[in-house]
Amino acid sequence: MDILAFLIQGFAVAIEPQNLFLALVGCTIGTLIGALPGLGPVNGVALLIPLAFNFGLSPTAALILLVSVYYGTMYGGRISSIVLNIPGDEPAMMTTLDGYPMALKGRGGEALGLSAVASFVGATIATIGLTLFAPLLVGFAIRFGPAEYFALFMLAFATIGGVTSGSYTKSFIAACLGLLLGTVGLDPASGISRYTFGWYELYDGVDFIAALVGLFAISECLVFLEDTRRSNPVGQQLGSAVPGMKRARQCAPTIARGSLIGFIAGVLPGAGASLGSFLAYTLEKRWLGRKGDFGNGDPRGVAAPEAGNNAAAGGALIPMLSLGIPGSGTTAILLALLLSMNITPGPLLFDQQPDMVWGLVAALFIGNIMLLILNVPLVGLFARVLRAPTWLLMPVVMLVAFVGVYSLNNSAFDLYVMLAFGVLGYVLRKLEIPTVPVVLGLLLGGQMEFNLRRAMAISGGDWSILFGSGISIGIYVFAIALILAGMLYSWWLERSGER
Repeated sequence: MDILAFLIQGFAVAIEPQNLFLALVGCTIGTLIGALPGLGPVNGVALLIPLAFNFGLSPTAALILLVSVYYGTMYGGRISSIVLNIPGDEPAMMTTLDGYPMALKGRGGEALGLSAVASFVGATIATIGLTLFAPLLVGFAIRFGPAEYFALFMLAFATIGGVTSGSYTKSFIAACLGLLLGTVGLDPASGISRYTFGWYELYDGVDFIAALVGLFAISECLVFLEDTRRSNPVGQQLGSAVPGMKRARQCAPTIARGSLIGFIAGVLPGAGASLGSFLAYTLEKRWLGRKGDFGNGDPRGVAAPEAGNNAAAGGALIPMLSLGIPGSGTTAILLALLLSMNITPGPLLFDQQPDMVWGLVAALFIGNIMLLILNVPLVGLFARVLRAPTWLLMPVVMLVAFVGVYSLNNSAFDLYVMLAFGVLGYVLRKLEIPTVPVVLGLLLGGQMEFNLRRAMAISGGDWSILFGSGISIGIYVFAIALILAGMLYSWWLERSGER
């Protein structure tokens, strides 16, 4: 009953005219960003964070806007996957396997409509799971002390290989780089400056927002400038975007299974939407066996990964809100937003900011309905955005990035930070080193150091306190299990590729 009362309170926040408008704007912009190949949810959310600050939005309103963008990009990623055979983002890769063959057969509209319904069901199931399970996880996390929180941060870094598609070695290097950058500023214990090189602007550390926009948006533009041979592909004829009742009944069990699998993958720290999409597609293909025609335009091959990746996107919000650990790259960006507003996600968030948390949950329910309404009748309009000239798109992205970051503090130094991180992100991408672990190190490094020092102060320097409780040991065991599971998963992918 408490959850129901809080949810009603959240709907009272979500239906405020400003929040409804922001949810609609976020869903629309998110769908457009998701439809553009290469940008994806991480870049889209990172690019819009400065705008949320510049308009003076409250933390609740800003979070509703950016999470609506997040959900919108997950919807929009399927458009270019189906129409152009180019995934809008990494989780949409599996959708190309059957979505594009459907488009070649003149059933692109049906594939887009079916994927919208699957995305709606998957995201709604994930939001229901967020409503039910996040408070339970908070009740457990209240027992955490400094040692347990340090173990939790270790869990976050142990699972970074799952957040990205790269190797664990490169992910570890990137995380260490992020932790190093997180030490820039004043030492929290002694007050001595560290790695500031005499720049007082760095005394408070590296600005999260400038670093994020540089790592993702600016580096994306630099990669684009390197390849001047890109051209705009021409989309397919779509046809009707409304799936028939027969097709809906055929795909209903597939959507239900994909949503459940994706939600579980999203809740696991480090798994994310890519794993949810892959598992939903692979397991559905094995489940149906010869009854399916996967790879040749089977509608269930579109429904399964779309339900899986959207359910995983919602599930990833649970560890971010309840424990302060991002379950995906995009939730790491949302974590940066909250930290920049002096709000620390974790067990106390539900007690200290109930209006924000439950307003967000209610806004997710409303946003899913908005996205379904937008994506079925207007899918042809969104598909036409893919024909926008890329030489026009990237300068607009750069303009928004520069104006947004500068207007945060009216500081030219922030622009230098953004450009430096843009070059860093470009170099890392050329070396195939993922950038998301850098973000995690930058965001979580300070809190990790703080809890380690608190634990050492309590124990008088005895390191055994880090392993002194059953909760800590359980978290370390879980982290090791996830690492081993990730290695087995990578090995299985390599074996499957060989076959």
